[in-house]
Amino acid sequence: MYAILVYVFIFFLGGISYVAMRRGKKEVYNGVKLPPGSMGWPYIGETLQLYSQDPNVFFTEKQKRYGEIFKTHILGCPCVMLASPEASRFVLVTQAHLFKPTYPKSKERLIGPSAIFFHQGEYHMRLRKLVQGSLSLDSLRNLVADISAIAASTLDSWNGGHVINTFHEMKKFSFEVGILAFFGHLDSHYREELKKNYRIVDKGYNSFPTSLPGTPYKKALTARKRLSKILGDIISERKEKRLLEKDLLGCLLNSKGDKGQVLTDDQIADNVIGALFAAQDTTASALTWIVKYLHDNPKLLEAVKAEQKEIYKMNNEGSQPLSWNQTRNMPFTHKVVLESLRMASVISFTFREAVSDVEYKGYLIPKGWKVMPLFRNIHHNPEYFRDPHKFDPSRFEIPPKPNTFMPFGSGVHVCPGNELAKLEMLIITHHLSTKFRWEVVGSQNEIQYGPFPVPYHGLPARFWKESTT
Repeated sequence: MYAILVYVFIFFLGGISYVAMRRGKKEVYNGVKLPPGSMGWPYIGETLQLYSQDPNVFFTEKQKRYGEIFKTHILGCPCVMLASPEASRFVLVTQAHLFKPTYPKSKERLIGPSAIFFHQGEYHMRLRKLVQGSLSLDSLRNLVADISAIAASTLDSWNGGHVINTFHEMKKFSFEVGILAFFGHLDSHYREELKKNYRIVDKGYNSFPTSLPGTPYKKALTARKRLSKILGDIISERKEKRLLEKDLLGCLLNSKGDKGQVLTDDQIADNVIGALFAAQDTTASALTWIVKYLHDNPKLLEAVKAEQKEIYKMNNEGSQPLSWNQTRNMPFTHKVVLESLRMASVISFTFREAVSDVEYKGYLIPKGWKVMPLFRNIHHNPEYFRDPHKFDPSRFEIPPKPNTFMPFGSGVHVCPGNELAKLEMLIITHHLSTKFRWEVVGSQNEIQYGPFPVPYHGLPARFWKESTT
């Protein structure tokens, strides 16, 4: 964890200019003042304060002291933090063109520079439509039975009372679903090779970015080249067979721009790998939190079981597969999913960068500064969610106010796979609540960040299959 923080700090420190550092010392530019806040120590800023405690405590205390817009200097960058729905909408929706996505170059090298979330403008919009098309509700309808089979097989492997790392197991599940959604029924050889090399890339993704032989990052770069080769073989096979599949790979292969231009194999590979990254850790983290929240709230678990067992009986005790219509008719379980997303706030904030000087509510956001809408702060604000630290699915009986609930982000860069993620959560909750009981092992209240919030040690737990007789 500390290696991750050192790496991120060095990356941002190396990318910022001395001029920007000097600008951070001023309080007023051309009569417009900077937001309130502290810039901390020279160069270091407040990075140490941020990571010497729960990051959420750091942001919450800043908000209490300075209000819903404040400045700080973390990870080598001057930043403006935004903790109001209006400000988040300003940055992510109404004036999104003034704030570009920003990522470490080392991460771009592992995913690929052509991936959708590294871009703005026409290329981004074209790719976004393709990804959305492959993950539309009509497309997902056809995946329910297969996702259900993957969920059942995954949970069966946990049976027996041995301790498992819930988060790691959920990552395996999400990866298998991602393979299904992006490639369809892929040949087992390709699937295993993708899985093996992706795991190596995943391990190096948040490691210190050095190319020294034997380091996780160097191994990840090598595995990334192998992934490109594997994807190249899959793409060539698809082209040779002239398959017109409607999965993500098919949509990318069959796409043509306004002038008839097609995507290169490298562009296709980057976006498929980017989609796999986007589909795995965040979804796996949310799934892990659902397991924990249901474990910690027995009455709510019983209500979920009651709803899901009615569906289970309709399917002849599970002998018939779960249907799309059934996943759309799980009102209480759906509220549990939404409340889990709010409570956990897996995407606690997002990074943007001002492409020019921007004025907002009398404050200046200087060009080059990082801008961070704080989703978790908004999700845990008692003004929008009463008793926000209580797990209470009933709060979603009334739709939340606009721009107060953004578990998948907002605007043009909102996660295009959000419906797939929610479908995974509903399906695995169905199988978990109708067939299993479980207990969490060890500490139940600590959280670790790597970088997404996950229960401590990945939520070690034991699972047993319940008798259906």
